[in-house]
Parts: sequence; C-alpha cells; structure tokens
Amino acid sequence: MNDTPVMERAAFRFDPYSPAIDADPFPAYKTLRDEYPCFWSEEAGMWVLSRYQDVLNALQDWRTYSSAKGNLVNEFPGRAGATLGSSDPPRHDRLRALIQSAVTKRALEHIIEPTRASCRKHLAALEGRPVFDLVNDYTGKVTVDLLFHLFALPAEGADQVRDNAVLMVQTDPVTRQKTEAHLSAFRWMADYAERLVQARKKAPGDDLLSNFITAEIDGEKLLDREVQLTVTTLIMAGIESLSGFMAMFGLNLADYPEARRALVADPALIPDAIEESLRFNTSAQRFKRCLTRDVDLHGQTMKAGDFVILAYGAANRDERMFENPDVYDITRRAKRHLGFGGGVHACLGSMIGRLATQIAYEELLARIPEFARTQAVLDWVPSSNFRSPKALPLTRG
Repeated sequence: MNDTPVMERAAFRFDPYSPAIDADPFPAYKTLRDEYPCFWSEEAGMWVLSRYQDVLNALQDWRTYSSAKGNLVNEFPGRAGATLGSSDPPRHDRLRALIQSAVTKRALEHIIEPTRASCRKHLAALEGRPVFDLVNDYTGKVTVDLLFHLFALPAEGADQVRDNAVLMVQTDPVTRQKTEAHLSAFRWMADYAERLVQARKKAPGDDLLSNFITAEIDGEKLLDREVQLTVTTLIMAGIESLSGFMAMFGLNLADYPEARRALVADPALIPDAIEESLRFNTSAQRFKRCLTRDVDLHGQTMKAGDFVILAYGAANRDERMFENPDVYDITRRAKRHLGFGGGVHACLGSMIGRLATQIAYEELLARIPEFARTQAVLDWVPSSNFRSPKALPLTRG
C-alpha cells in the first residue's frame, strides 16, 4: 500500500491543462512516477498513470482500458466510438484493417519526392533570412503539403485547414474544456471532410481519400461517416501532431548542438535521432482510456467507469525502463519508447511520420547546419493531449 501521508499527498497536484505543464511537464512527471504512480487528478477528474510498465500494460489491455468513450482527454461530440483511436475491437480491428489496406507501402513511396520538393521550396523561401520560425515557416508548411498530397486536396484554403487543425487540438486552460472556438473548428473540419468525401465518391482518383472510400475486405467497406471522421482525425493529427513532433525534434537539435552536428556530419544517424526525440520529447503526451472493471494499482483502487490518463511523455522518461532518461542521446536506439503509443492503438501513421521527418531534416540540415533558439521561453500550444511550441524562432549559426 502507498503509505504517503494524506497531507503530503494532498500537497501535490497535476493539472494537464496548466500552462506550466505545457511549458515543462517533466518535473511533475518525475514526482508522479516516484511518489504517485497511480494518481487522482482533481483538475482532470481522471486517474494518471506515469510509469512505463503501467502505461504499456494499459495499452496492451484494451479490454480493461477501453477507448470506446474517446481517447482525447477532452473529446469532441460524436467522435467517441466512431474512429480508429476511439473504438475497441472488434470494431477497431475492422476499421484498422480497412484503413491499413488503403495506407500501403506504395503510399509511402509516393510521398518521398513530393515531400522533398516541398522541403526545398520552403527552405528556398528562407534564403537570406537570418531568423526564421521553424514551425510557421517550415514544419507547419511541410506537413500541410504532405497531407494535401496524400489526400489530393485542392490547394486553396490550405491556411484555413491548418488553422482549424491547430485549434482542434487545443483546450482552454482556464475552463479546462473545449471552447466554442475549438468545437467550431472541429465542425468546420468535419464539414470540410464530408464535402471531400462526397466529391471523391463522384470522381475517385489515385489518392488516400479515394482509397478509404473504395477499401474493401470480404465485401465490407467503410461507412461514409467512418471515412469522414477518419479524414477529420488524420488531418488534425497529420497537420498538428506531425508538425508538432517535427518542431520538437528541431527544438532538441537547437538545445543539443553536438547532436545536431553529428547529424550534419552523418545524416544516416537521423532515423535513430528521430526515435530518441520520440522518447525524449514526443508531441503526443497524454491520451485517455475508460475502465471497464475495477483495477487495484499501487495501493489505489480505480473504479469501473473511471477515466485514466496514460502519460506517454512521463513513461518515456522512466528510469525503470531507460538509463539516464533525461539525457538526450541519439545513439540510444530507444526502440521501445511510446512516442507513437502502443498495443492495438499504435499509431497507424507512424511510418509516414518517421519518413516525412527524416526527409524534412535531411533537407534542413543540409542547408542550415547551424541554428540556435532566439527565445529562452516559448509560447506553447494549450493542449491536454499534445505538446508543441506555437512558434520556434531560430537564428542561423
């Protein structure tokens, strides 16, 4: 049993909506892991699991830790149970099989040259600029280009798509809820996806959206609503989550210049550096589950129906799993990190994310090998799930 005195336990708080947590969650994560590995957050109204093995066990036990009531800490209306990330087997397995049949190796091969061309285009626009914003001048633009290429989306309106995707992942830190602005962004994106689905049904092409519509296993296809919500979720995750991770990777390379110089000298190290960045500073910090039965863990009893936050970002810094976890070491080969989740809900887009990030930094480091932060304090996207800077101004070395 946990014998921490009640007064001492009450003194610690973990608020996933706090701007301080957005800015630096790692001291709180360590306290959670060491002292309160199964913690009730009053602010979230949920339990928090922070140790690697506990989070991994939860990810692998979908029968107990269900996603059917949503996986976002603050879920959107109508999304729970209808998307890959917010459903359990067997419905989840059907969705995943159909979606995976659409996301083929061919799709991976087809993004290489367009992504490289996008990177070069946006880097060319930075020529002669001593200071640039990695997020808004580069990673955000590259990820939008990638999503628009994959889904063959019309070029007009790209800025509006990105703006709404960024809004969708946010949560108001004061009300601890999705505001009308966030909900409006979700509705806008859902309507946008619906228009795309209907247009592509009439005129299918050689693209991921058409593949979603036509994907078939044993005579079964995705329903229109499933295609719409899948596209809505993938645009949100592809634009904000991938751009956020690319930005976090750049932040790590700015903060650890020796690692950056090693990658400049040998770009073949970039894939290992990506894995270490996914462990050390992933943009996907926290997702939730709902318990289907009572669970006793670390002296606490979590009840059936309770929501549980799985803190990937905390688990990835657990010294019980990773030696010197607060050290950024690109030679670590940290293959067992949870930067893309795990279990049946391991991120389906992880291969695309890894490949796009690798290309983005092969191109960036070849043209801008030396860079440094211009701001010690960053403005972070307010989100109970993701962690990334709104902007990352860099100066060339």
